Amino acid sequence: MIPPHARIVLATRPVDFRKGPDGLTALVRDAGADPFSGALYVFRAKRADRVKIVWWDGTGLCLFAKRLETDRFYWPKLMAGTVSMSAVQLAALVEGMDWTRVRSAPLTKPASVG
Repeated sequence: MIPPHARIVLATRPVDFRKGPDGLTALVRDAGADPFSGALYVFRAKRADRVKIVWWDGTGLCLFAKRLETDRFYWPKLMAGTVSMSAVQLAALVEGMDWTRVRSAPLTKPASVG
């Protein structure tokens, strides 16, 4: 489960998918970020049909990986740097949806009963 207020960072350039959690955290560190901050770091393969997510959950280093069998994940244009996304957008990305069209509903208070 994605922590609802977690920071999520999407790498826009493909990485070598032979890398495991230690290799991916080294990439995060090399980019100047803290891989043990609790943020989720999302990586793509060259063919755009695979995704890996690495994060520190407070007790250990976690790695999530998924490969789409018949389609590709929706990725931003290749460029240097990263893109931030929400937990809802990450869930859409992992499902193979166009996550750029997904928005979280605004938080509202329920109408008072009375």
